[in-house]
Amino acid sequence: MLKIALYGKGGIGKSTVTSNLAAAFATTGRRVIQIGCDPKADSTINLLAGEPLQPVMDYMREHDEPPELDDVMRVGFGGVRCIETGGPTPGVGCAGRGIVTTFALLDELGLLEREQPDVVLFDVLGDVVCGGFAAPIREGYADEVLIVTSGEKMSLYAAGNIAKAVDNFSDRNYAKVRGIVLNRRNVPDEEAKVRAFADAHGFDVLADIPRSDDINRFEEEGKTIVEGDPTLPLSRKFVDLAGLLSASRGDVG
Repeated sequence: MLKIALYGKGGIGKSTVTSNLAAAFATTGRRVIQIGCDPKADSTINLLAGEPLQPVMDYMREHDEPPELDDVMRVGFGGVRCIETGGPTPGVGCAGRGIVTTFALLDELGLLEREQPDVVLFDVLGDVVCGGFAAPIREGYADEVLIVTSGEKMSLYAAGNIAKAVDNFSDRNYAKVRGIVLNRRNVPDEEAKVRAFADAHGFDVLADIPRSDDINRFEEEGKTIVEGDPTLPLSRKFVDLAGLLSASRGDVG
């Protein structure tokens, strides 16, 4: 089983990358779960025809009894199982606590045992690497981390903080950084800046995702680009990334 956490600065396009990667895995026959770990709860929307999914934390606030899996999980494009953690009421409480609470609940409900996924993707806000947001790394949920970044200064700064957070757990056999996904913003010398960052940390750049109006066009339709037009070169980039990540674990079927 591949268990991958995608981290990066807020607004850098993690959810776009994660949902397209989930769709790419699904089109190659993998059984996929995507868990959105952002209080905005919009990670999976383009796998669900543009329809938002009620987050776990919202459900728990609105009901006296804890949910069953089918209360908080929906099946989207390609059979991808979609879950959103959500967060506290805005202005009240710790957002990272929503992740910890949701993960504990999913463990109790036997998510992995019931669904038997080939791939689990965690889409995690990376601006604040607090205990809650670091849970996919430090609690053994994810085995590998993908850092999504552009060549923008603050994006690379956030990427550096994420790398430090992962390194802090390096002696505990927790998740390791698998590599970098360059999600372009067309800033000057972008590729050189990101490759310099990757080289300085000993990371590989696993995918180079160009800016594309096609992504925006299909997201307006509530779709990933992989669903919208799998023949496009950009769709192939996500399929190739899925293949690379599978091959790295010996799963090339």
